[in-house]
Amino acid sequence: MNEKELFQFIEDWLSHWTGNRPNELLEFYTEDAIYIDPANKEGLKGKKEIRPYFTKLLGFYQDWVWKPIDVFPTKKGAVVKWICTIPVNGETFEEIGVDIVEITDGKIGVNEVYFDRSHMLEAVEKKRKFQKLRL
Repeated sequence: MNEKELFQFIEDWLSHWTGNRPNELLEFYTEDAIYIDPANKEGLKGKKEIRPYFTKLLGFYQDWVWKPIDVFPTKKGAVVKWICTIPVNGETFEEIGVDIVEITDGKIGVNEVYFDRSHMLEAVEKKRKFQKLRL
């Protein structure tokens, strides 16, 4: 993949994190992909482990929007600096983070996600408290 194709691939992949489409998102990954993020520091291995997590995550954050800021090609794929706009409980905030992505035959074989999720968790906790009060 040249740099332009790589950026397009990353942009397309990140766009699939929006809209609660876990199966479409998983099409970007190899069958034996490894996915690591702050909630899964030991990593999820293979689509069978990743699918339930993506389904729950994308079901909760259906309206978040991910966009690449910079894509730095590496020998195995790319380091991606991104921005994510996250609406939760009437509040919208932005997070900036980094993914390390290894690509094999046009699919993601390894995806490591790094960002500070404390703002996101605070907003989710507020939403849970609000929902309990409404019941």
